[in-house]
Amino acid sequence: MSLVDLVMPKLGESIMEATILKWLKQPGDKVEQDETILEIATDKVDSEVPSTTDGVIAELLYNENDVVPIGTVIARI
Repeated sequence: MSLVDLVMPKLGESIMEATILKWLKQPGDKVEQDETILEIATDKVDSEVPSTTDGVIAELLYNENDVVPIGTVIARI
């Protein structure tokens, strides 16, 4: 099975980055499509980011409290 990139989602027109609050899944954990993987925060809203596919978390590319630009790959499934 090939790796799928999970990217920081666009949350609004003026929002350019988000902070990773908490990873709910770790490398090796199985995930299903639409299952929440992490919680993020912007200056306007806190949000949950779901998986875009079924699979296993292969790699987390950022740590909790990291500020990540929208559209950046944050994990691989």
